[in-house]
Amino acid sequence: MFPRIVYESFRRQARRKLLAGIAITLGVAVATAMIAVATDIGDKINRELRSYGANLVVTPQEDTLDVEVGGVNLKPPSDGAFLNEADLPKIRGTFWHHNIVGFSPMLPVTVKLGGSSAKDVTLVGTYFNKPLSFGKDDFTTGVKITHPWWKVKGKCGDGAPPRPGRVEDSPVACGWPDDNSENILLGERLATKLAKNPGDTLEVAGRQLTISGILSTGAAEDDQIVAPLALAQQILGKPGAVRRVYVSALTKPPDALAVRDPKTMTPEVYDRWYCSPYVESIAFQLQEVIPHSHAEQIRQVAQNEGTVLSRIKGLMLLITFAALFASALAVSAAMATAIYERRVEVGLMKALGAGNLAVSAIFFAEALLLALVGGIAGFSAGALLARQIGHSIFNSQISIEPVLFPVILAIAVFVTFAGSAAAIRRAVKFDPVFALRGEG
Repeated sequence: MFPRIVYESFRRQARRKLLAGIAITLGVAVATAMIAVATDIGDKINRELRSYGANLVVTPQEDTLDVEVGGVNLKPPSDGAFLNEADLPKIRGTFWHHNIVGFSPMLPVTVKLGGSSAKDVTLVGTYFNKPLSFGKDDFTTGVKITHPWWKVKGKCGDGAPPRPGRVEDSPVACGWPDDNSENILLGERLATKLAKNPGDTLEVAGRQLTISGILSTGAAEDDQIVAPLALAQQILGKPGAVRRVYVSALTKPPDALAVRDPKTMTPEVYDRWYCSPYVESIAFQLQEVIPHSHAEQIRQVAQNEGTVLSRIKGLMLLITFAALFASALAVSAAMATAIYERRVEVGLMKALGAGNLAVSAIFFAEALLLALVGGIAGFSAGALLARQIGHSIFNSQISIEPVLFPVILAIAVFVTFAGSAAAIRRAVKFDPVFALRGEG
């Protein structure tokens, strides 16, 4: 009997049920989309933020030493400490090697330019787009990955501007030097002072080098020369020497565990810290694979990434709560009106002996059916909305986890019950005498 009463009751007032169902569907759809995006957004936003460049720097351990005797600082001179280039491919051997987007070594050398106005400038050796291998893993890395804001202007193979789709208009032919060549990039301010253009030659440390492109970074490199790392090592006379390494890695925002000292952790906590992609744990692993090194985060970049990610997730959470609150208000208004219109029916049930529990059970059963229908429809609409957000903003697909479906249904039931509770509570308090007379 009870299911039949619920069914007949649910069939009535179709318009009001439809309005309440639409409110639940819209609220749940927004909640589904926001939750799906928030749970899948970390790596995507991190990859977007990687366009800001490296977030870790590795330097020789000697640079971190502060030795004072009698008030005299005996710290080793920075120019005498170097990392070994042969150790750099080991970066791909760390636990979080898949999170390492790229790295670029740097070796600054002071050189003298030839010509009538001889002067000292800084030449920086680095990788541009260097192919490397570690074990069976072949990869390419360099400043084109870690410093994506570097802009190079140069001539293509036939001297024409770059044209998409042509093999001869490769990055090398259009300005970027090959890592195995002796071509260089000239900072745009230095190029202006020297009146040099792509294709010209420049005497550097007694060598005639070809300018393959003009480099614009908006930083110190605009007054410097950037060359392949091997060329800088030859000029310095130190094969395999590297002064510092910039690393771009995908990390998660820091929390209380991230900033703890690993020396004070228990083995269980240490394993959890080590196996989490914190910038601190990745820096720790870089120090493990590169001998005599010190790795630390570039704090401005790393902290800004965590702040941006936290704020975006906070905004999504706020939108979710606002949508669900609005949905609950709409359900409350629809249910209150529907129950008030059925006050005679409620009065009749109570006059025939129905208790408060039986009356409220009928209306809560209606609300449950409404929540399930609206929840299923809202989940389907939210999944489509999440995929659309992924394609339009991140140019990738947002994955919908199966475990999200029961969570969304539970949210739909909670919102519907929360919106209906006040109206149902009022319904069970109807006096059957006044209700049968049509009085509130």
